[in-house]
Amino acid sequence: MKFNYQARNKEGEIQSGIVEASNREAALEVLRSHDLYPIMLEEREVPFYARELTIFQKASRKDLVVFSRQLAIMLKSNVPIVESLRTIAKQTKKEDFKKKILKVAESIDGGSSFSEALAQYPDLFSPFYVNMVRAGEVSGKLTDIFSYLADYLEKEDYSRSKIKGAMIYPAFVLLVFFGVVSLIITYVIPQLASVLKSAKVELPLITRIVLAVSDFLRNHILLVVLFILLLAGGLIFLFKNKKGKQILGNYLLEIPLIGSFFKKYYLTRFALNLSTLISGGIPIDQALEVTADVVGNEKYKEIILAAKDGVKRGEKLSVILESYPKFITPLFYQMTAVGERTGNIDSSLKNIVTFYQREIDQNLESFIQLLEPLFIVVLGGVVGGLMAAVLIPLYSIGKGF
Repeated sequence: MKFNYQARNKEGEIQSGIVEASNREAALEVLRSHDLYPIMLEEREVPFYARELTIFQKASRKDLVVFSRQLAIMLKSNVPIVESLRTIAKQTKKEDFKKKILKVAESIDGGSSFSEALAQYPDLFSPFYVNMVRAGEVSGKLTDIFSYLADYLEKEDYSRSKIKGAMIYPAFVLLVFFGVVSLIITYVIPQLASVLKSAKVELPLITRIVLAVSDFLRNHILLVVLFILLLAGGLIFLFKNKKGKQILGNYLLEIPLIGSFFKKYYLTRFALNLSTLISGGIPIDQALEVTADVVGNEKYKEIILAAKDGVKRGEKLSVILESYPKFITPLFYQMTAVGERTGNIDSSLKNIVTFYQREIDQNLESFIQLLEPLFIVVLGGVVGGLMAAVLIPLYSIGKGF
């Protein structure tokens, strides 16, 4: 929020200007911290057409990357945390993100630690992020921690972007596919159906099925739309529900070829999160607990939590992981064992991330190359089949004349 103010300085001179803070009390505190004594303070009115929709206000992963990078640079330059946060807030365009940064600065000013202030916003700063900052506070390496966090978030964003990008082509083709098929069934076929029915000839089974489907869709369009909406709602609920996520996640791991891809993806996330936490100085048992919460799959979460319990009992992480050959690859636990022997487990895990990230990229490229001809064949086959179901009887009628 922005406030217009008039205030007296130490010399009694009146100054006016604009101050930015999350609320009125915070704005007063900012002015007092600069030895200004407010005479007038009022919120600036923003015209409705200049206000941004809240749907576009949510901070993205890229916003967090920039935030972390900026903090690392400013802390390295010995700029105080509160001043750094307020400076970054001024440069932030998303109003909601800006307010949260300012409130974090106010909490720190009020005596909270940096990690405690960040923990107030779990929708923005994950347990992983907060734990990394807490480790930086304990070790005195906050600058390095924010550099680690920026690197981590960039790698995470890269992985997700690759997968989302790979899904754009199939989604577009499927949309075109359903659009073409719907047009043929609801418009083209009914035009030809009247000719077929008036001819009073025995129609092939496939033609009768196509005509029946066409009639049903045209006469019960609202029912079909309602069914699609209910199906979409059910799938969204399944993906959001914890039990549904668990079932879906375990099912994906069992599918041939696709399961192998997702195992590599979750192992990459496992290694990336754990290596970043260990590099930040967090003890391995605590690092495993945080990693379990952010890995994104219930089965791998169970394995990581079991590994945490084993490590606390004094067992080696590599030995524990080796007991899950169905989900943990030999490369993963062998590289972990090398890291344990050399005392550089974080470096070994980073090598795993590099190796699997390359494999994931190659798998995605191969998947897209395979989909292109497959979709062309399927789309051509379905459209050709629909048209043949109607045109073959028309050809027979024409020969009869």
